[in-house]
Amino acid sequence: QVQLVESGGGLVQAGGSLRLSCAASGRTFSSFTMGWFRQGPGKEREFVAGISWSGGSTYYADCAKGRFTISRDNAKSTVYLQMNSLKPEDTAVYYCAADRTKWGVILTPLNSNDMDYWGEGTLVTVSS
Repeated sequence: QVQLVESGGGLVQAGGSLRLSCAASGRTFSSFTMGWFRQGPGKEREFVAGISWSGGSTYYADCAKGRFTISRDNAKSTVYLQMNSLKPEDTAVYYCAADRTKWGVILTPLNSNDMDYWGEGTLVTVSS
């Protein structure tokens, strides 16, 4: 069983930055495709960013392009989401998720239905 634990959320003013972390248990983290999703108030969960098992391929939703950066450290079993130039519409619970499929290249948004493991989420609130 794999457990994912997110951290780094909080309250930030518009234009500010946050760095989310997701620590994974288990020895198979390095083979997982990892993703960040979010669910804003009254909205459905949406894909934000994904990263291949090696870190060599990343994919971003339009809402994240140019502002967010996903990265991973397989030695630490951790995936990160650096969020810059935050906007009030980025307010959401951010979830880390893992897909056991070892994708080498990510060409499309990750599908939440394909993710095998989920964290419990961390709340990001961006004030105007």
